[in-house]
Amino acid sequence: MFIYILLINVLGFGVMWYDKTMAKAGKYKHRVAESRIFLIALAGGAPGVLIGMELFKHKTKKLKFTIFIPAIIILQLVVLRMLL
Repeated sequence: MFIYILLINVLGFGVMWYDKTMAKAGKYKHRVAESRIFLIALAGGAPGVLIGMELFKHKTKKLKFTIFIPAIIILQLVVLRMLL
């Protein structure tokens, strides 16, 4: 379980880095779909996505990211607490 959480968060962080790099390069064809970023976040990678957002200053002006990524983290923590 720990390995999965670690890997999905590294993936979330990496996706934010990649998307920011492609955005700066103007390569819109190779951008990561927002739905894919949210899917990674829902799969447990929300902390990695959030760290990537803040570190790379990417998607921080999009309201749906600034609200839903932290909300996903809170929801996942509540579910985890209920399971333990």
